[in-house]
Amino acid sequence: MAEIVVAAQSRTETGKNANNRLRASGMIPGVLYGSTGQAPVPVAVSPKQIGAILRTGRGESTLFALEIGTTSRKVVLKDYQVDPVKGALLHADFYEVDLKKPISVKVHVVLHGTAVGVKTEGGFLEFITREVEVSCLPTEIPEKIDIDVSDLTIGKNVRVADLKMGDKVKVLTHEDVVIVHVIGKREEEVVATPEAAVAAAPAGSEPEVIKKGKLEAEGDAKKDDKKKEKK
Repeated sequence: MAEIVVAAQSRTETGKNANNRLRASGMIPGVLYGSTGQAPVPVAVSPKQIGAILRTGRGESTLFALEIGTTSRKVVLKDYQVDPVKGALLHADFYEVDLKKPISVKVHVVLHGTAVGVKTEGGFLEFITREVEVSCLPTEIPEKIDIDVSDLTIGKNVRVADLKMGDKVKVLTHEDVVIVHVIGKREEEVVATPEAAVAAAPAGSEPEVIKKGKLEAEGDAKKDDKKKEKK
């Protein structure tokens, strides 16, 4: 796979107004974070290039080169911000990595196949954990984690402990975490209606509204009797 290269420009102006002007020009602000002791470097990058990285199979765990002037840094996306309404990228943070030291990243899970429990047993497939955190050298980051769900029947699941990642990748997510499982059909909730309540009442019984009317009539009759006694 060819190395991904993102061109970046160093910037000296920061703050809300400067960032808005930068976005208006077609770029977005970003910050490059290095190892301990190095000061963060404000940069400007193309949102199209960052968006293309996010749309790859690796997404934010993609290792790429960030070129600032004549220097090239090996980085991964540390964080990014998206406009909640327009969906446009607003900001991106980068983390420079040491190719000889392991880093912790989250890798996307991709499901394949149709579960037996869904196809022949009428169950439902629930995809619970869509990312798994791993630790490895930057050059060994998996593009994705593939899981074949074809053999899953109702009540069966795939947990983190079932993943086979090899010796170069250490899984950090707890082994008991369920990634995907198949469950049976949920029972439909029956909503009681006045008609259903009357139909379910024992034969010969009166609806509650009729009983209430009788009690009110009896109460009025007793009041009239008391008035007659006073006279």
